[in-house]
Amino acid sequence: MFSLFAFFCAVVLYFAPAIVAHHRHHQSSGSIFLVNLLLGWSIIGWIACFAWACSGNTRRQVVILPPERYR
Repeated sequence: MFSLFAFFCAVVLYFAPAIVAHHRHHQSSGSIFLVNLLLGWSIIGWIACFAWACSGNTRRQVVILPPERYR
């Protein structure tokens, strides 16, 4: 049972950059996941993915309110 829990924790830690990018609504979250999948095994690749996931390229929701006369 402990080995299953340890495996799950290792997978979550390995994909932490992709999880962060997804929760931040990063514009390149799919690319971050792919690079993390392929290069995350190296420490440099994992750190680069994590830095990329924490960068400021996030999608923002724009709300357009109608003019006052339509309310």
